[in-house]
Amino acid sequence: MTTVETSAPTGQEPPPPVRDWPAPDLDGTEFDPVLADLMREGPLTRIRLPFGEGWAWLATRYDDVKLISNDPRFSRTEVTRRQVTRLAPNFAPRPGSLAWADQPDHNRLRKPVADAFTVRAMKRLRPRAQAILDELVAGVVRDGPPADLVDRVLEPFPITVVSEVMGVPPADREQVHTWTREIISTTGAEAADQAKTGLYGWITSVVRARAHSADEDVYSMLGRAVAGGEISEEEAVGLAGPLQIGGEAVTHNCGQMLYLLLTRPELMERMLARPDARGPVLDELFRYIPHRSTVGLARIAREDVEIAGHRIAAGEPVYVSYLAANRDPDVFPDPDRIDPDREPNPHVAFGNGPHFCTGAVLARLQTELLVDTLLDRLPGLRLAVPAEQVRWRHKTMIRGPRTLPVTWSR
Repeated sequence: MTTVETSAPTGQEPPPPVRDWPAPDLDGTEFDPVLADLMREGPLTRIRLPFGEGWAWLATRYDDVKLISNDPRFSRTEVTRRQVTRLAPNFAPRPGSLAWADQPDHNRLRKPVADAFTVRAMKRLRPRAQAILDELVAGVVRDGPPADLVDRVLEPFPITVVSEVMGVPPADREQVHTWTREIISTTGAEAADQAKTGLYGWITSVVRARAHSADEDVYSMLGRAVAGGEISEEEAVGLAGPLQIGGEAVTHNCGQMLYLLLTRPELMERMLARPDARGPVLDELFRYIPHRSTVGLARIAREDVEIAGHRIAAGEPVYVSYLAANRDPDVFPDPDRIDPDREPNPHVAFGNGPHFCTGAVLARLQTELLVDTLLDRLPGLRLAVPAEQVRWRHKTMIRGPRTLPVTWSR
């Protein structure tokens, strides 16, 4: 632990020490022990991540997380002008990225693609997504057990669905997936830079080519928006990149959920016995699983703000932890227990405020289809290896199993 000598204004708590957060590679669905320690130390602590400069505040209490993530006094755009302490080695925000936009730019940028991610759009997409999944699972059934669900279903299904929503031609999908997988890696700046150069160059050419397309895929929507002067080409490219990368999260998050179902018989029995009531169980798993390593994107305080007895000074960086908020005992009693009957369950797994995940409805649709189809089509589904032999992804921003070997009753 490193202590930064800073005096506190009269009547305020002295600033907490700065804690190094090395982002350990964790196997299974274990909650990050460093984050657990930070939660115990107080609702507002200070952290230093492996890359970037300096330290940042970290909010872990549910109410504070919701306040900061929905308060215009905290800016995402300001972060792009700074080298804030961070998890990833590469830091090159692109103009147009929703992730870094403040209002009113955020709404302006989101508008051209909003129709692609509505509940109505997802209802239209559902039959096609189910058909894609059915074909993948049919191949698994035909080949028989054992099978690696990650390789056979959990990677190809979200890649295909997101590619169709975005408008990625089949011949380009494997290359696009290679780029997005490298971008979420934390192994090195050079490889991530090369992947970003490749992906964003490809996106630029596609957006230009679809300026007059009448199709309803995201790249066509962006092409028309650029041609119509709603957004710039640079903004369109920056907007599309994170949406394309978002497909990786479904693979990893659903992998964690299935791992929990396969290692906790009572959960599996509940899902099989009450197939019409799987939604609340999935909500509880969304709350419980550690979606990512450490934290996401920072914000900068535009002015002095007092939170949890501490003064966050103008210009200081702040992170929120949605993982910690989802384990706040004041909101979720017995938070470290998976409770399929938890009610209410106001989890913030998809974020909060203006930066609530654009693809949340799509992610939820894919997760529901994956879990339902695999449980219904593969009777007696179980791990084909001891749980401790399941391999997990390391050096990545999004946690999840690297393999998920299963068997079932034929």
